[in-house]
Amino acid sequence: MSLTSTLLKNYPFRNLIKIQSRQLNLQEYQSKELLRSNGCVVQNFFVCGKEEKDLDKLFDKYDYQEYVVKAQILAGGRGKGRFINSQLKQSGVFITTSQEQAKFSTLDMLGRRLVTNQTGSDGVLVNQVMIAESVPIKREAYLSILMDPSTSGPVVVACHLGGVDIEKVAERNPELILKLPICINKGITGEQCEQVAEWLCFDDEAVPYAAKQIHKLYEFFIKVDASQIEINPFAQIEDGRIYCIDAKLIFDDNAAFRQKNIFELDTNEEMSQNEILAKRFGLSYIPMDGNIACMVNGAGLAMATMDIIKLHGGVPANFLDVGGSATVEQVSNAFKIVASSNDQKIKAIFVNIFAGILRCDIIAEGVIAACNELESNIPVVLRLKGTNVDKAKLMLKNASQLKGKFEFYESFEDAAKRVVELAGGGGNNEQ
Repeated sequence: MSLTSTLLKNYPFRNLIKIQSRQLNLQEYQSKELLRSNGCVVQNFFVCGKEEKDLDKLFDKYDYQEYVVKAQILAGGRGKGRFINSQLKQSGVFITTSQEQAKFSTLDMLGRRLVTNQTGSDGVLVNQVMIAESVPIKREAYLSILMDPSTSGPVVVACHLGGVDIEKVAERNPELILKLPICINKGITGEQCEQVAEWLCFDDEAVPYAAKQIHKLYEFFIKVDASQIEINPFAQIEDGRIYCIDAKLIFDDNAAFRQKNIFELDTNEEMSQNEILAKRFGLSYIPMDGNIACMVNGAGLAMATMDIIKLHGGVPANFLDVGGSATVEQVSNAFKIVASSNDQKIKAIFVNIFAGILRCDIIAEGVIAACNELESNIPVVLRLKGTNVDKAKLMLKNASQLKGKFEFYESFEDAAKRVVELAGGGGNNEQ
């Protein structure tokens, strides 16, 4: 396979990256610890938590020529972010040659909320700070290994520009990006590793080091059932060695049963209450910025529901897939999540069900059970199709506590238009 044939000239890169699924995201320091334990080269670093009592003693163990102090949150954009009420007016990344300044920076970050372009205006509370040893970078590149839904196999995505927003590069200069599908049965070959290393424009003497690291990263990707490994930057330092400078690892929850050690790292610190509840009840839930709550069965229908809401000028508040085999209890808990009175931004709810294995009467029973416990005046647009639909509609219409709150629609289009209308246009249409 030639390199040219693998260029992402018309490749739907955005769809490759943004897969709607329940996933485990690790903090950067956790990702680096895993990479290091599997033979990948990362900087020396240590972590300081807000419970640390003797910062001087901790720092005395590490004598770096230059310190990189990084707030540990899952959101990106830390280097351009800002802390709320920070004494030092710093971003989420601080570089200094002074150990004392590194200490002050660490203390200032811990316990404060960091606002970035991915967090919202309230920011995210910083409970850990990673302090890494700076290395003399000569060249930066981008490297990612992820599962490609179009081939149901791994793909290596590489760009010789590092430290960049890869989606923007894909939109503006797709010829700069290499997409290299890997046979999941055969694994990545030495030749493929060298091809990727050469594409990244490292010095000739650094290519073997890069190829070795790419091979180790792929082996790690398969070993831990990752859905994505992103190294940005993947860097050559002055002596020709290759480092994984910044790492982001994502794991599908379906791998939890055989990756228990990794999933035990999940502290739920940055999850909203709704996300925690959804995880507890076995529901696939992703919060968004709109004001139209959605409860749907099936990821495909959920995506279509969000698309049609956007088409008519609304913005969905969440992705919630109850799945194809939900119980009455799961449906009830799902409806409680989307109808939560604690979420003041929700103006309307769209329940959109196409029932096969999951019967419509199960949905109806779950919704009625939830409404028996809720005091909510949020209007609900409900569209049911499929198994036991007539029985379900009768159950819902006979439930006295639902009268005046639910509107029933046969047409997907009409239901979407109505829920957007009830939400007053859907909120922030710039999302």
